[in-house]
Amino acid sequence: MFDTWFCSPASLLSIHALGYEVVAMAKKTEKIHYLHEGVMQDVKAIYRKHKKRRGRSKYLLSVEAAVRKGNESLPVRLVFVRNRNNRKDWLVLVTTDMHLTEEEVIRIYGTRWGIEVFFKVCKSYLRLEKDCRAVSYDAMTAHVSIVFTRYRFLTVEQRESKDERRLGELFYLLMDELPDICLAEAVRLLVSLFAERLQERTMLDEQKVQAQLEGFLSELPSLVSKKLQKCA
Repeated sequence: MFDTWFCSPASLLSIHALGYEVVAMAKKTEKIHYLHEGVMQDVKAIYRKHKKRRGRSKYLLSVEAAVRKGNESLPVRLVFVRNRNNRKDWLVLVTTDMHLTEEEVIRIYGTRWGIEVFFKVCKSYLRLEKDCRAVSYDAMTAHVSIVFTRYRFLTVEQRESKDERRLGELFYLLMDELPDICLAEAVRLLVSLFAERLQERTMLDEQKVQAQLEGFLSELPSLVSKKLQKCA
């Protein structure tokens, strides 16, 4: 996952050859072309050619195309979305994973901002670039691991001390203690309670109570009645 700086047909083909799929922001330039409907064209031409989705849709347009370099070709999906900073403008996402829906492509790329913030904090406050001057690969790997561990400690501390979302865990713990019951089970419990209350009346014997229960069940919808019979 990367932005327009690294997005080119060559990079998409190279990464896919390594066995990885890509979700990236495509460049809005006339110098990069995609094979669409048998014609090599840039994203601006593709956007002008098709009718856009109206209303409050999450994306404006989605088309299938392909990137080519020499004899190599790779199918891609282009997803055009509105620019949140300028409603009259648009952006285009590209993915090599054709199984992803448009909504999934947008959601996946949306997580990139959190990654950018993570690296910004590591570089500006945790001295990712300046604390280690070693040229050894093992030393650099160890330094990066230590910086990332610092970040995790600070994130946990912030979550515990400031972030109110930590209280949401209590909700899930309570939900585990109080599991949901299905409709048929709820009705069965009500019927059982109804029978117990009828038996408390001395003027009704067991046969009369059973007759009233059968009459009550016969009036219920057939779907609920069948499920109650199975529960019984």
